[in-house]
Amino acid sequence: MSETGLPPCPDCGSAFTYEMDALLVCPECGHEWSAQEAAAQVIRDSAGTPLADGDTVTVIKDLKLGGTSSVVKVGTKVKNIRLVDGDHDIDCKIAGVGQIGLKSQFVKKVTK
Repeated sequence: MSETGLPPCPDCGSAFTYEMDALLVCPECGHEWSAQEAAAQVIRDSAGTPLADGDTVTVIKDLKLGGTSSVVKVGTKVKNIRLVDGDHDIDCKIAGVGQIGLKSQFVKKVTK
C-alpha cells in the first residue's frame, strides 16, 4: 500500500496510483482498474504464476531470517502454503526452521 492507502499498480508496481471516479489509475504506465479488482488481487510468484492456498513452492534465493543466524537456502521446497494479506504474503512451515512468513517474490511455484 502507498502512503494514500491505495494498492500499487498491478501492471508495473508503481506506488503512485490515484483514484479517478470509480477507477484506480497508474500515472506511470496508464493502467486503469476497478477497486473491486484491487481487493481481489492475485498473489503471484517470481515468474508471475498465480499462487493459491495449499500450493508447493521453492525458494529462489538464500533468505536470512531476521533475529537469527539461520538461512533458508535456495531450492528449499515449501509445501502447503497459506496466502495472507501483508508485506510477507505467504505463511508456511519449513522443517528445521518452523513457522515463517515469506514474500511471494522470492518463491517459484512447483508444477506437477
